Amino acid sequence: MDNWLYIVLPLAGFMIGAILFFFLGVSHRKKVAEQQIGSAEEEARRLINDAIKSGESRQREMLLEAQEEIHKTRTENDKEIKERRSELNKQERRLQQKEESLDKKLDNYERKDEELRKRQQAIAATQDEVNLIKKSQLDMLEKISGFTQEEAKAYIIKNMETEARHDAAVKLREIEAELKDNADTLAREVISTAIQRCAADHAAETTVSVVALPNDEMKGRIIGREGRNIRTLETITGVDLIIDDTPEAITVSSFDPVRREIARVALEKLIADGRIHPTRIEDMVEKARREVEQIIKREGERAAFETGVQGLHPELIKLLGRQKYRTSYGQNVLNHSMEVAHIAGLLASELGEDVALAKRAGLLHDLGKSVDHEMEGSHVQLGVELARKYKESPDVIHAIEAHHGDVEAKTVIACLVQAADAISAARPGARRENVESYVRRLEKLEEITGTYPGVEKAYAIQAGREVRIMVKPEDVSEDNMTLMARDIARKIENELEYPGQIKINLIRETKAVDYAK
Repeated sequence: MDNWLYIVLPLAGFMIGAILFFFLGVSHRKKVAEQQIGSAEEEARRLINDAIKSGESRQREMLLEAQEEIHKTRTENDKEIKERRSELNKQERRLQQKEESLDKKLDNYERKDEELRKRQQAIAATQDEVNLIKKSQLDMLEKISGFTQEEAKAYIIKNMETEARHDAAVKLREIEAELKDNADTLAREVISTAIQRCAADHAAETTVSVVALPNDEMKGRIIGREGRNIRTLETITGVDLIIDDTPEAITVSSFDPVRREIARVALEKLIADGRIHPTRIEDMVEKARREVEQIIKREGERAAFETGVQGLHPELIKLLGRQKYRTSYGQNVLNHSMEVAHIAGLLASELGEDVALAKRAGLLHDLGKSVDHEMEGSHVQLGVELARKYKESPDVIHAIEAHHGDVEAKTVIACLVQAADAISAARPGARRENVESYVRRLEKLEEITGTYPGVEKAYAIQAGREVRIMVKPEDVSEDNMTLMARDIARKIENELEYPGQIKINLIRETKAVDYAK
């Protein structure tokens, strides 16, 4: 028991002390808190007072700043208003000055307009007076001259036209003389040099071949029983065999030289073999055809080799070889083409042009004559088509197309081929015509020139190389003769085909006859 008391009493004392300490601490903290609250309230009142004082001071400052800003803005606005008023005053003064100036100008315009109206009225009155004077003068001139106004105009125009024609003829003569002086000499030198450097023989060819027979008995064997042998040969080869009274000879005739050559070779083989019957004829004709084809190929290769033309298509070489059996006015076409190639190349070398191209165009210029017996169209058109087909160059194609003037020559090579073709065809003995075509050409030449206005008579002379024209002196003046000669030359070029060139010789003769009594 006593022990428990010893334990409880200290605990009770400790608890009582703690409680007293707690209450005392609370009372102390309360006093401290009250003191802090009081000091805080004082500090708050002080801060509020300071804030009120600071706000009033800031308000007064802001009010002063606002008043200053308002004063500054008002000053600036007053200044801007003054400047604008000054500018407006200036603009108003300028507008007033412009208005005054416009008023003055308007007054001047009105015054000038009035003056112009007065002048127009005066001019109109003067014009009427001038017209009256002009009419009276024209009437007087018509009365004096005996011409009406239209007749006088026509007379003046005619005189002016005559003078213009005279001046044109004189100028044309001067230009032609100058051109001839400069060009003829050079052209003669170039052409003569080219011709001298290319010398070639000419042998006229015909459209018939003569086959020699060992005896006249062979004619009967060739004809065969009831003519079966000759019919077979003519049917297979497409030629005509002429068996006449000529001893020991048979004539083979055909417009196609290749067929004629095949028939000639076959006939010679049959005569040499001695066995002549339809089956043997067919065999020999086939052998002759192959032989002629080989000859054609060799001739084409020879032509290309001799002219120095390389890279030709094999078909073009065959077409060239076919020209060996083609003639034009009695001139062998292959020899003519080779000669044109040589002359064109020589002309090109003299002028500094492409010699190889000129030779190629010259060799191929008559290419169409190889097939013109088999296909429709002129040899120029056919040659152009063949050259295009085998991929020849545009310059070569153009030279082929232009070598007879069907189109205008636009390149130097085309002009050289034209000249070389004319030179080769116009050489003495190069070509010949039959009498009928020759006479028809001369008659056509006289007909073309004889129907020209102002022509009295026309004569074709020098084997058609010159046409002599007698003109009527009352219809053709001296000044018009130059122009007339040029017109006739152009007409002949357009309507007539001829080798070489034709000289137009106009003659005007005036005779005066009188009698002394």
